[in-house]
Amino acid sequence: MLVTLIVASTAVAFWLEHNSRRADRASESVPPAFATFWKNFVSGPEEPWVIFSNGAFVGRPETGMRYFDPARDSRDQILEHYTGVGEVLAIHALDHTFGLLRRQIRVKRGSLLSLDDVKNNDTIFVGSPAENLTLRDIPSTEDFIFRALDSGPRKGDLAIVNVHPQSGEAAYWVGSASHANLVEDYSVIALVRGLNPAKSVLILAGTTTIGTQAAVEFVCQQNSLEEMLPRLQISDSGELKPFEAVLRVKVTRGVPVESQIVALRSGKP
Repeated sequence: MLVTLIVASTAVAFWLEHNSRRADRASESVPPAFATFWKNFVSGPEEPWVIFSNGAFVGRPETGMRYFDPARDSRDQILEHYTGVGEVLAIHALDHTFGLLRRQIRVKRGSLLSLDDVKNNDTIFVGSPAENLTLRDIPSTEDFIFRALDSGPRKGDLAIVNVHPQSGEAAYWVGSASHANLVEDYSVIALVRGLNPAKSVLILAGTTTIGTQAAVEFVCQQNSLEEMLPRLQISDSGELKPFEAVLRVKVTRGVPVESQIVALRSGKP
């Protein structure tokens, strides 16, 4: 009986605290930058889907894991239970942001997503095509694409390739070498048309999990949104037009501490 009372009391305390937090969050005002940037994802009847990456690995933590290689591995060996710390913190940031906007999000791991899901829902992808594999099967970015470098001293490292470099821009961006401490990363923030033109797709992805976290935090913070919005094009109905942006991310002790836009394409058809 005593145990039952303790459990019940704990549950009531948790419920009261949870609802208190929800009430506090509901009373917060929505900054205009949030209302503008997220309009496409909060104006529809259904909650948007957030798709986080979970890379295809083989092996086990106790014996060693590596990326699935279709040339030598059976698909039956794939272990799909892992994602990066950046993705975890990114989901938390998005949940808080949509709480401010009085909307919920539906969270799903990438390996369980179908193309019908993408057709029928506004979708936010958290993580690059290197691990969020559905991004390889749908319309994605056109100016800034993720690709492993095939030559040079950084051969094999994942980079963001600048398909149409403008004056003063790099041909590609690549963060800290895989064998070194991570002090710099690069990310893409892109609003693109999905398989269904009536639905929106937002891609928030870094070349590492920390870069992914930085991309999400950039669109979940008032000051960075207010920095970016004047550089984007907005339709007469108040909706953002498709765009692609690249962020340079400074990393300290595994934490993204500073992000800045280094390239931007706005008003894409």
